[in-house]
Amino acid sequence: MKIAIEGCMHGDLDNVYATLLHLEHLQNTKIDLLICCGDFQAVRNEKDLESLSVPPKFRAMNSFWKYFSGEKVAPFPTIFIGGNHEASNYLWELYYGGWAAPNIYFLGFAGVIKFGNIRIGGLSGIYKHHDYHLGHFERPPYNSSEIKSIYHVREYDVHKLMQIEEPVDIFLSHDWPLGITDHGNWKDLVRKKSYFEEEIQKKTLGSKPAAELLEKLKPPYWFSAHLHCKFAALVQHEDGGQVTKFLALDKCIPGKKFLQIIDIESKPGPHEIHYDEEWLAITRRYNSIFPLTAKRSYFGSAQLDMEECRQWVRSKLQSRGTKPFGFVRTVPCHNSTQTVANRSFSGHNRNPQTEALLEFLELPYVLDDSEPAQSPASSISRGAYDYDSEDGPIEDADEIELPEEDDDDDVV
Repeated sequence: MKIAIEGCMHGDLDNVYATLLHLEHLQNTKIDLLICCGDFQAVRNEKDLESLSVPPKFRAMNSFWKYFSGEKVAPFPTIFIGGNHEASNYLWELYYGGWAAPNIYFLGFAGVIKFGNIRIGGLSGIYKHHDYHLGHFERPPYNSSEIKSIYHVREYDVHKLMQIEEPVDIFLSHDWPLGITDHGNWKDLVRKKSYFEEEIQKKTLGSKPAAELLEKLKPPYWFSAHLHCKFAALVQHEDGGQVTKFLALDKCIPGKKFLQIIDIESKPGPHEIHYDEEWLAITRRYNSIFPLTAKRSYFGSAQLDMEECRQWVRSKLQSRGTKPFGFVRTVPCHNSTQTVANRSFSGHNRNPQTEALLEFLELPYVLDDSEPAQSPASSISRGAYDYDSEDGPIEDADEIELPEEDDDDDVV
């Protein structure tokens, strides 16, 4: 199976797909799957732009809306996670994962699916310590603080991923696992990105929860993006010789290393996306303690037995099948007169895919049924110069400028 890995999409689906189609023709090969490591920017219409946390000059429709509307269809099955530049209102509709457009699947805020017999897991967002232990308190429409905190990784989602026992073949995170630079050529990295050196020396570059997941899951492959450069590492785990091949890739601009194609052994096709039994069982077990306020999350009160959840989910999947529920267009698209069902609920669109999945798992819909919580002080009060390494030190850790890189010798 040939899998294409892409760094930060930034809404430029047209160019990424065109590049892959060109490579297929040039190399006389077939690409089975595209994986995107965040900043996908699934912007459907002008309303979605209001939930996109980017500086105003980068607030553009780009090309996802064409695939959402049906004007274009993704030429490859595409799986993506969220980063820190997303249409967060849409991704919240698909918190548990689902089709963002035909042939384009969002893994959810955390999730695991199967593509053929390849098991792919992912964690959306970026790590910020001041929001990590809080619940998912944000509700659309987001205020100026929530538009940034909504994509901050939460302990609840990491805790669910830490329950995974079966092997994961590929794992995705937007920011890098903390300490990953110890396993690659970091000196070459800082020659191109000199402002990384201080964080590398202080061991603060990257995500601590991602590092914990890397140590727990030990996947053969781990892919990331966020820092707008290509970096490879080889992690030799301590127990029994398991090795993780780590690769981070750049953003989609000409001349940059934003794509990599890998070969993974797999069973013969057809290769399709399917629900993962273990992940659905974890979802069912922990949904009763889904934290929906700014209070610190606690996980000891989950009542359901994991093995009973597995057996229950297995029986349900055997009856229904394992393919995800189908894509439904729920809002008008940009530059379109198409009509859609009005499913608005207190400013939040209940996505039929999410409703169907929760009904299938016999779980209540909780994404809009609690009172909006006040943003916690930790999400409002930030230092004058918080630091985010994506493009160097900036005044606000989440208002990331996306300049052209100054090293022009990179290629796809």
